[in-house]
Amino acid sequence: MIYDSILIANRGEIACRIIETAHEMGIRCIAIYVDADKNEPFVHMSDQSIRLPDGGYLDSKEIIKAAKESGAQAIHPGYGFLSENASFARKVIKEGLIWVGPSPHVISVMGDKLKAKELAEKAGVPTLPMTSNIKNAKKIGFPLLIKAAAGGGGKGMRIVHKEKDLKESIKSAQREAQSGFGDDRVFIERYVQKSRHIEIQILGDAHGNVVHLGERECSIQRRHQKIIEESPSSRISEDVRAAMGNAAIKLAKKIKYKSAGTVEFLFDDKTEEFWFLEVNTRLQVEHPVTEEVTGIDLVSEQLRIARDEELGYTQDDITFMGHSIEARLYAENPDNDFLPETGQIIAFESDPENEARWDSGISIGSNIGTNFDPMLAKIISYADTRNDAILKLIRTLESAHIGGVITNREFLIECLKAKEFFDGNTTTDFINQVQPNKKRKLTPAEIEHAASIAALWVQRNNRIKTGIAGFMPSGWTNGRLPKQKIDFVVNDNEHSVSYRYEKNKGFVFDWGKTGIIHSEDDFGLDVEFNGKRHYSRITLKNENILVHMPFGDVMLKIKPRFVLPGIEIQAGSLTAPMPGKVIALNVKKGSKVKTGDVLVILEAMKMEHSIKASHNGIVTKVLITKDDQVENGAPLMIVDSK
Repeated sequence: MIYDSILIANRGEIACRIIETAHEMGIRCIAIYVDADKNEPFVHMSDQSIRLPDGGYLDSKEIIKAAKESGAQAIHPGYGFLSENASFARKVIKEGLIWVGPSPHVISVMGDKLKAKELAEKAGVPTLPMTSNIKNAKKIGFPLLIKAAAGGGGKGMRIVHKEKDLKESIKSAQREAQSGFGDDRVFIERYVQKSRHIEIQILGDAHGNVVHLGERECSIQRRHQKIIEESPSSRISEDVRAAMGNAAIKLAKKIKYKSAGTVEFLFDDKTEEFWFLEVNTRLQVEHPVTEEVTGIDLVSEQLRIARDEELGYTQDDITFMGHSIEARLYAENPDNDFLPETGQIIAFESDPENEARWDSGISIGSNIGTNFDPMLAKIISYADTRNDAILKLIRTLESAHIGGVITNREFLIECLKAKEFFDGNTTTDFINQVQPNKKRKLTPAEIEHAASIAALWVQRNNRIKTGIAGFMPSGWTNGRLPKQKIDFVVNDNEHSVSYRYEKNKGFVFDWGKTGIIHSEDDFGLDVEFNGKRHYSRITLKNENILVHMPFGDVMLKIKPRFVLPGIEIQAGSLTAPMPGKVIALNVKKGSKVKTGDVLVILEAMKMEHSIKASHNGIVTKVLITKDDQVENGAPLMIVDSK
């Protein structure tokens, strides 16, 4: 079943990842895209790309049509979208195309978490107490976890601590599940508070061979979505590892699993018990850490298995070396409950001297909107020891030059630097227990330093643009003229920079430091301040200037000299905490509300966010309607206090 061309039914980072391996194997790649992605890297990396109509990446009919018209012989679904859609897989096979993945039957059975649990129990794999009937919830005992029956990724998932919140949480989970998977079924299971999320990577071929590639720990999560993963786990013993691996293989053989997949378990950190959670019948976002410690390219294995090739190795042939950690870089604001952010990428560069792996699907100029998952990149470190892998990943994140949209980079660094992370105390409640800083707290001296570099860069650019006496240093004069001054805004606070140039000294700043420019190029400055010297990569876009410091990037906004009067936000205004679509409007003009009442529900990236009343009052004005698309900070309604 040899094929030489595939269509990738996905986008972004995973499309780029598949193209890289497929090209190494001599396979031609066809990409599909929507207008919002027309300039993205995966479109340019492919051998051919086909624009999709309005249905986009969920339009199975158009995707199959594109495959056939382009001459593709196989379809790789990546992850997300249609990757775990059994109906789509059946259509692909029916049209005579090769499906790179497990059989539609396996996808269907494992995609239904209730059926998957039943099969796991029959295979002798332990499962958590669960129910589909709200009346039986009390028997399980609080806290409870509501989960979508037809999918994962945090969608349709809610933790419930009190009985009074159960009904509303189920309704919210059902809406999110329907939106994300087209199936509103949910179930309730026991919530283990001090636990770890451990998953076993499996590979199975069409000849009955099944192996596991060790475990990944994916316990550090926000909004039930993973942000840091590693392999191996710092907590799992050899005995538990073997037991989990054997359980995963036993289940995989029972369902005749073919392709790459993941069997997920919940591990109790106190008792060392583990329970089956689900099977993901696709490539996982965090698959690179497994590749790093095993040396096995999982995309290559998927493509080989789809050609009916045998694995060619047994469990005893697999070796595990070193340690790998992955951090997911998201366009989101940790200070705003990790809600997604939008904007245009103005800088996106890793340090070329750093050996860490970057898996990404964006580039400078990419527009980050609300239609797709906000993940920008996966940064993966590898080293002989876990501590070295942590340090390498921290340095990689700090040395990168990234800007244009708010990200979780600083939060990731704070998590990795925490003593608890180094100690391996990475249970699912890590963020709540450790409470890492949401972002790096800049000192006044650090802000002054960055602002001074920005001021020198602005003056350099001004001299180049004017072309007048461009050979002279900024601020040079043969007479006594006023100091040069520029105002910046950093984190909503104004900072004025005032300086003058003095012969044989350099640039003397009012904040008490003297700056010397040792060299400059089109990308940045090599600057010394009172004996401390470093090269700063700098990006200037419109009025935004991004300055790279030894600890990371600082974004400054040049304050205009003349500011037009803005529109004042009326007292009592309820504003949107993120860009999104209004999917529920629970009040109208004249409604009486109490603190904590859910007034509006917004949806972005298939995730819901409930906006609640911050005080008792009366709704005096409603500025939105259902299905409106709103921007971050947009006024939604006015709630006057009683």
